[in-house]
Amino acid sequence: MQSYLARAVQALILSSLIGLLSGCTAYFHQPTKARRARLGEETPSTTTLHQLPPVKEKIVAAVYKFRDLTGQYKQIESGSTFSTAVTQGTTNILLKALEESGWFVAIERENISNLLNERKIVRSSVAQFKEGENLPPLLFAGIILEGGVVSYDANVITGGAGLQYFGAGAATQYRQDRVTVYLRAVSTKSGKILKTIYTSKTILSQTVNATLFRYVSFKRLLETETGFTTTEPGQMAVTEAIEKAVEGLIIEGTKDGLWSAADKSMGAMKTVIDAYDKDKAVMSETDVFGVRPEVAPPFLTLSAYTGIMRYYGDYARRTYKGAYGASLDFHITPVVGIQLNAATGTLASEGAFSANITSLEGNLIFRMMPYQRWTPLLYAGAGVVSRAGSSALDLQGASYLQAQAGAGIQFSASKVIGFRSTLSYNQPFTDALDGRVAGTRNDYYLRGTFGLVIHVGRFPAKNRPVVTKPVAAPKK
Repeated sequence: MQSYLARAVQALILSSLIGLLSGCTAYFHQPTKARRARLGEETPSTTTLHQLPPVKEKIVAAVYKFRDLTGQYKQIESGSTFSTAVTQGTTNILLKALEESGWFVAIERENISNLLNERKIVRSSVAQFKEGENLPPLLFAGIILEGGVVSYDANVITGGAGLQYFGAGAATQYRQDRVTVYLRAVSTKSGKILKTIYTSKTILSQTVNATLFRYVSFKRLLETETGFTTTEPGQMAVTEAIEKAVEGLIIEGTKDGLWSAADKSMGAMKTVIDAYDKDKAVMSETDVFGVRPEVAPPFLTLSAYTGIMRYYGDYARRTYKGAYGASLDFHITPVVGIQLNAATGTLASEGAFSANITSLEGNLIFRMMPYQRWTPLLYAGAGVVSRAGSSALDLQGASYLQAQAGAGIQFSASKVIGFRSTLSYNQPFTDALDGRVAGTRNDYYLRGTFGLVIHVGRFPAKNRPVVTKPVAAPKK
């Protein structure tokens, strides 16, 4: 009765917590009533455009058509729809970005026929009442802005994680898309392409949910479910990519002397250019998945570690005992290497036996992310193991072959120093390691370690840009 009551209380508490989380989720992510219209949101790039130094003389720019060039339709689980994946109003977004920057005077060209037709109407009306009065001429553009959204890549990265235990669990899934924009400035006098800018923006979608499915008593089933899904608006992603392209066009044009900031803002503009160059250098090292090399992987890695071992064999009681050792990794490539490992520790079963062992192992080791400070490790190999006396080198009895495999993670705090933690499965090819031969299975043990690593030598850095100082243009 007490057991049943305790389980019922636990289920009630758990369901209450999930209900509370569900209520919070509903409050923050699920609107329960209609909302009023509001002004459009700003992106981080909008703020950057507002903070640009003022221009010396505004540039008259024409945009005839800034189009969606992808031809992509929205994807759904059963295929695709007739709705486009990219907004068709990209010309309007570009014109707004030009206005927000304060560097351009945008003139109407997308619907120039409507403008010319209206001017004809004005002329005919004015001619009837005010003879000899004419409309002023239209502005002509110094540059024409061309380009468009050239790519929309769906499911660039997908993934997730989940855990369920006795009917209670939670899971999350995510998906990342990518939109790419090209923008170029063309001189109306010569037709020369003055500058081309390329930008991209990721679009993140994420789902989080939690469930509970449990019998609290006979014929009494408790089932709850909650969750939410968020998707970054595609229009906001396109807007930010276009605004970033406008920012890049302004800065690149300033560097090339096509236009310039106001005389009193030259210092501020230099600061903006320096920050842009730094950002550009970082992006030259970054791949399409947003991963940037952080360290150059070492040739040699020396590691000294301490840890624990747990015995599994013919005795039922298993005890954690201490272990220590050292390893040397020699890498043939940044990813693949050869490891020599020497370890000693104690295998014990409470009240049954305790024995020191020493092992010498050779492994093939893999650094999964060699250019990152945090990198997963995988290794496997073979070696020998033997009982030891009071010291690790005092070997006693026969030596046995063993196979081992493990995984771990390594953090490089600097070019020289790092830390490593591993967990390995070690399988000797004998059942006599604990001094007792029984059953059909050999003895084995697990070893967990944590230690200090020292890096020696380096592979060449990956994708490091060659930075050269700009050469001043000769004076005319």
